[in-house]
Amino acid sequence: MADNQILTYTGLYLDPFEIRPDDIRIEDIAHALSMMTRANGHLKHFYSIAQHCVNCAVEAKNRGYTPRVQLACLLHDAAESYISDVPRPVKHRLAGYAEAEQRVLDAVFLAFGISGLTGEEKAAVDDIDDAMLYYEFEALKDTRISKGKPYISMQHDFSLRPIEEVKRGFLDMLASIREKS
Repeated sequence: MADNQILTYTGLYLDPFEIRPDDIRIEDIAHALSMMTRANGHLKHFYSIAQHCVNCAVEAKNRGYTPRVQLACLLHDAAESYISDVPRPVKHRLAGYAEAEQRVLDAVFLAFGISGLTGEEKAAVDDIDDAMLYYEFEALKDTRISKGKPYISMQHDFSLRPIEEVKRGFLDMLASIREKS
């Protein structure tokens, strides 16, 4: 393994800064995100990025968004499976991180056939991501991170769940979205 490569769950050596769509494996994404916690672990209990992504995709589906937007919601944090998660207040201050994250996400979206999201589609994903963040902090930190409650179409599951169950739920959600595409 070269100094600039990671070894993924499925055994692939890759340089995250030179990632290509054919390097992307959904098993790597589902496994890594199910093992990574939101909010850098500063929550009442373990709550994974994968569980967050599934909740975002379910919200998109419940709002009647297209399978393309649902898939973008499911995969919007997929870059973190290759370059790790960084809390928002830090992420915006790290020179080069946003560009690296976008390069990886572009490869992921291309691999899953959803590259070139429209401004409206990106706004829908961002809106759902932000709403989920609000309700995660409310449920898992007893904290409201803004004055107004954002819209969500349903109650979501923020419970402590086994990692393997969350991973399976992530993969099942992907299969469900692809069936409708």
